[in-house]
Amino acid sequence: MTDKNSLTANWNYPTAIRVGPGRIAELGAICKASGISRPLFVTDAGLAKMPIVADALGHLAKAGLGTQVFSSIKPNPVAANVEDGVTVYRKGGHDGVVAFGGGSALDAGKAIAFLSGQTRPIWDFEDVGDNWTRADPNGIAPTIAVPTTAGTGSEVGRVSVITDEDTHTKRLIFHPRIMPMAVIADPALTVGVPPALTAATGMDALAHCLEAYCAPGFHPMADGIAVEGMRLVRQWLPVAYRDGTDIEARTRMLVAATMGAVAFQKGLGAIHSLSHPIGAVYGTHHGLLNAVLMPYVLAFNRPALTQKMDLLSQALGLPALGFDGIARWIDELCHELAIPKTLAELGVEEGKADLIARAAVVDPTASTNPVPLEEAAVRALFIQAVQGTAILNRGGKTRTSVTRS
Repeated sequence: MTDKNSLTANWNYPTAIRVGPGRIAELGAICKASGISRPLFVTDAGLAKMPIVADALGHLAKAGLGTQVFSSIKPNPVAANVEDGVTVYRKGGHDGVVAFGGGSALDAGKAIAFLSGQTRPIWDFEDVGDNWTRADPNGIAPTIAVPTTAGTGSEVGRVSVITDEDTHTKRLIFHPRIMPMAVIADPALTVGVPPALTAATGMDALAHCLEAYCAPGFHPMADGIAVEGMRLVRQWLPVAYRDGTDIEARTRMLVAATMGAVAFQKGLGAIHSLSHPIGAVYGTHHGLLNAVLMPYVLAFNRPALTQKMDLLSQALGLPALGFDGIARWIDELCHELAIPKTLAELGVEEGKADLIARAAVVDPTASTNPVPLEEAAVRALFIQAVQGTAILNRGGKTRTSVTRS
């Protein structure tokens, strides 16, 4: 019989989302409905030069909204980027943020809006204990999120992931009102994303869904959303990778990414607790790191996942059931998407093992890994992922298991 205490939990679900091609034309109206008359348009330097930004700015101008662009953001945004954005926000007399882009622009935009009316420094609001209660809720500006990649799901998240350059760690800035007031999920904005980035961001969405599903705890709504998100990834990520102009595939992947971020309110795990410090040290794309780490972490967690993988493999309609069926599907998907097999191929060095392991076990995502994370075991797992030892079957090679040590 199930312990009644394990059936007790608190649940939250997010914001208004407008999905479909051409919905970017509604940006001005959505800003006005949210009380924004002079938005700061936050994006990254590469996107700032693209036609999709010019088009979005045109919709804001047509609605009579005064807009300024801020694009001084690193691929993994740092505190200085946010602080610079807050300065621009205040000097420009802005009253809201349009966060436009991938995870970096969305996280930076949300953090700028959050800090725009605060007096404390950014790290005072790190997601530790009740730090979020330090914020003045009246000083949080509204955000409209417009994702241009299908992976991070930051458009529905209550945190911003910002890198601390002093400690080379990623920190989570949390407040319930960081979550955007509205989201425009327009697949036409993702058509120009190249195949490699489509693969990396899509695997990020899969990592969110998979880790949320595997996380211990009672949250059947999150589990159901995670399973459907994985089903969408299985069906549509290869299509979007092969043909970036397929609007249905792009739409389905945007939905899967959003679902992953909703689901991981339940928790994440070792894929993220490792990718966060690696990304902070090396600046490597977060979704790509998640993709490379996924087979190793899945094998590491196998002792705790037998029943869940049985159910998941059936729900996804895989040809092989159970843990091995899930592992084979993920491995074949990585091969199809040309995901590197090892961290070494991304320039990650074995000599960083102690640093990464120490950071990984205290990362906020570590506590909900299905197998408790101890520093020695995580160090060994990291080295396996660097070296490619005990790699799962990739491209027809013999399958072995990643072992703990």
